Amino acid sequence: MKEKVGQVTEEEKKEIKQLFERQNGLDELAKIVTPANGELYEKMLSDRKATQEKFDRLWDRLLHKNRWAQRRFGFWKIDFDTNDIYLESKRKWNDKEEQENQN
Repeated sequence: MKEKVGQVTEEEKKEIKQLFERQNGLDELAKIVTPANGELYEKMLSDRKATQEKFDRLWDRLLHKNRWAQRRFGFWKIDFDTNDIYLESKRKWNDKEEQENQN
């Protein structure tokens, strides 16, 4: 399920895009760098962790600023063309299960 929850500014979009592209680049690098690469491997792991932490802090800051909806097993995605933010679910559950978990 995809639900529009808000929109970000151009500057916020640039910040998200920069981290998104860095994260994707590091993910691609992780496919070819192995522990045998020693220092390079350790640097890549460190950069991946730091980038994910920056991403998490950014989304957290935007959540509190904009008071976006949240959902169990949910995550936000951006449409880079429109700056719209969508809340999506990682997995589906039925309404009864969701109601039981909220009680």
